[in-house]
Amino acid sequence: MAPAFVGSAVVGFDQLTKWWALNALDDRSIDLVWTLRLHLVHNTGAAFSRGEGLGPLLAGLVVVVMILLARHASRSDDRFVHLTVGAIVGGAAANLLDRVFRADEGLLSGAVVDFVDLQWWPVFNVADAVIVVGGILMVLRGWVRG
Repeated sequence: MAPAFVGSAVVGFDQLTKWWALNALDDRSIDLVWTLRLHLVHNTGAAFSRGEGLGPLLAGLVVVVMILLARHASRSDDRFVHLTVGAIVGGAAANLLDRVFRADEGLLSGAVVDFVDLQWWPVFNVADAVIVVGGILMVLRGWVRG
């Protein structure tokens, strides 16, 4: 139950922030602190906007990874693994929803909404941040447990 709750919370929060970004950042950027700004970008590629136009292939790969992670979590008794997998799968599902519901040129061709811009790192969103942090935590957990 916990992984599904965490994943759903990630999807909900990510989609809420993307909705806000689409409305608030359509015609402007907001400078916050140092190089951090909020700036709307539509990403049809993979991570860091690489693989432009490969949306359907990437979406299929994401679904396979989500299934493998869910299987891994279901075989583990570690609650930490359940929570991190829930977060990672939720982040992946949130970006996948963008590809499905923002598609204009066929199935899974939609762009992912990104808006957190450090200006020295590719623009990203809440789901991307959750996926990266969850992945790092999972690797660290495996390393600590040996």
